Amino acid sequence: MGFVELLKHPRFSRLLAIRWSGQATDGIFQSALASFVLFSPDRQANALNAALGFAVVLLPYSAVGPFVGTVLDRVSRQRVLLFANLFRALNLLIVALLIFSGTTGIPLTLVVLIAFGINRLILAALSAGLPLLTDAESLITANAMAVTGGSVLVVVGGGVGVGIRAFVNSLAIANHADALLILIASVGYLCAAILSTRLYRYEIGPQKHKIETTSFSQGLKDMREGFTFLAVHSDAARGILATAVHRGGLTALTLTGLLLERNTFNNPALPENGLRGFGFAISFAGVGVFLGAFLAPYGVSKLGRHRWIRFSLFMSSVSCLVLAAAQSQVTLIITAFLVSFFGQNLKVTNDALVQSKIDDYFRGRVFAVYDVFVNIAIVSGGLIAALLLPKSGISVLVPLCVGGVYVLTVLRLLRRSVFPPIK
Repeated sequence: MGFVELLKHPRFSRLLAIRWSGQATDGIFQSALASFVLFSPDRQANALNAALGFAVVLLPYSAVGPFVGTVLDRVSRQRVLLFANLFRALNLLIVALLIFSGTTGIPLTLVVLIAFGINRLILAALSAGLPLLTDAESLITANAMAVTGGSVLVVVGGGVGVGIRAFVNSLAIANHADALLILIASVGYLCAAILSTRLYRYEIGPQKHKIETTSFSQGLKDMREGFTFLAVHSDAARGILATAVHRGGLTALTLTGLLLERNTFNNPALPENGLRGFGFAISFAGVGVFLGAFLAPYGVSKLGRHRWIRFSLFMSSVSCLVLAAAQSQVTLIITAFLVSFFGQNLKVTNDALVQSKIDDYFRGRVFAVYDVFVNIAIVSGGLIAALLLPKSGISVLVPLCVGGVYVLTVLRLLRRSVFPPIK
């Protein structure tokens, strides 16, 4: 099925509504957090603080992610989407209260940590359930729509958040404006929870005859089985690792762009200008993500999944040379567009590759492990970049290192002898 047919598909469209509404809300939530933490006049942004923020949010989930996968393979994924979105909406009410009062430190970190952990659970459940709503031949296109549409809506939601904040900021102090955005996000997650009730209880799995009891020891056993399954299907494991490497490099480039916009391209004393500039660059990244969805099915039909994954990662490495050549608003935008464009081709193609290899019995835990690898790569990429980046963000070394790691991954992890070009 093509894009239009899938969009009209009565079952698949219900899954899209949940994912897209939630990710648009993610954009609003993240724009409020970025404004409060990184673009406030009374806070100095630096790469290490931003990287540590990624670590605090993502690493704890990486430790429990495989056990989340065990849950997704044993309880109704529809119920997971319903109650996780409801809990996330309630959690954001606490975040809004803390931001309204200007509270930072451990209290805010903990509640934000919970919010992001729930978000990863929801995305893993959506990815695990998608193959049950479409046929195998449509997986590439379905992933392109679900993942890419969601990524674009994160950007759109972020833009809406920046716009609302700019309007409200003239009527209230900054903290109160950010708290209002969080409240709007809470309503958005409530809407996602309501939309999840349109799915039947086991419509997105797990299959009823495979539902068993859960326990801590069972979680350890399932983790081992998931890794064993990936060891047998090594091309799926290599695709997961390649996607994680790309996301880690993208995080390093994002930190570079953040510091350039905050402290070099704009007056550091006027952080609102830096926020607008960063949002402008991210918007071009969103356009790249959107266009990448249309190219991925065509590229796979011509070269096959394995060749297309290899090509996409190689072109991402070439794209890094643009920012390495010069640090300017134009080169940042070009790099953001190209790396996001080819990165999205890599992501949606690999998602379909993994889904096609994995039986529903393993699907939840494998996608949870997938998230763990991506999260660890994001944290690692951010921390390494933080050690290399000056406060200004001006650096030739970081984009060169990212491009170099991408090329090395293509030449070693995705070499033809171990990642064969099967159509």
